[in-house]
Amino acid sequence: MGVVVPLEEGKKKPASVKPLVDLTKADMERVNQLILSKAGSDVQMIPEVANHLISSGGKRLRPMLTLAAASMFGYKGDSHVKLATSVEFMHTATLLHDDVVDESDLRRGKSTARTIWGNQASVLVGDFLLGQAFRMMVDVGSLDALDVLSTAASVIAEGEVLQLSVAKNMETTEDDYLSVIRAKTAALFAAAAEVGPIIAQADKAGRNALKSYGMNLGLAFQLVDDALDYGGTAADLGKNVGDDFREGKITLPVILSYRRGTAEERLFWRSAIEAGESSEENLQHALDLIRKYDALNDTIGRAIHYGTIARDALAPLPASPYKAALLEVIDFSIQRVN
Repeated sequence: MGVVVPLEEGKKKPASVKPLVDLTKADMERVNQLILSKAGSDVQMIPEVANHLISSGGKRLRPMLTLAAASMFGYKGDSHVKLATSVEFMHTATLLHDDVVDESDLRRGKSTARTIWGNQASVLVGDFLLGQAFRMMVDVGSLDALDVLSTAASVIAEGEVLQLSVAKNMETTEDDYLSVIRAKTAALFAAAAEVGPIIAQADKAGRNALKSYGMNLGLAFQLVDDALDYGGTAADLGKNVGDDFREGKITLPVILSYRRGTAEERLFWRSAIEAGESSEENLQHALDLIRKYDALNDTIGRAIHYGTIARDALAPLPASPYKAALLEVIDFSIQRVN
């Protein structure tokens, strides 16, 4: 089932993360070396579990945001590498914890750590990585950066608990859903972008611009991910299409389809999501309803809205290759549904 992106997206040349990758390549090599070093431990299972996920092919977009955000404000030191590594460790830890909470079997096309080493090991190695992240933040010596990232860690945990509280509840509203993804996903994007100008000693306006950019990019990114679960391919997702449906996750395409549906259709969603009747036949019916009510295109429309806010956040900043690369990341995040 394809997704048609509204507005003018289809007429633009495909956006890419390559400009951002190229600009941060040298620093990312240092980040990758630090990741391997800090994921090491005399306890053999810790590097095994950590490296399983760390080496699984993610784009490492969040640490690249930290590196680019620092460089666009003229930062010349080494602290951005430690903070970028901290951001990646925080992200990896949340993935390890997410897969346990969601009982996921596949991550980026590979078996999840929990299916290989078990839930206990996954949670504890996630905790180890969080500890290493905070040690690196302390090494940097910026109380402001530590405050931003530690606050993000707390907000992410709150988002996990909030998601549990609305799980399999078809009365979840769009506002509830946005609160979850703002905490679970967008908070780390925002923190990753904001700590760059912090260590570059940028003014408050610069910090706020990058924070707003990261927050709204994160919202757009997650909205597209949720649309892809019903309109993408396994190659796009790094997991099976329909996994959110099978796990009973309440995402925006489901919320919109449920709200717009007939009484009979709402009964179907209740049985499928709340009662866990997630057969392949029911998945196909869910896809038909999502198509009927144009829920994917409207979800992408929301993503484009937040992408526009992210773009506007950077508008007052002077032109630079870093700014151009960060702007292209917005288009790339949304065009993944093409």
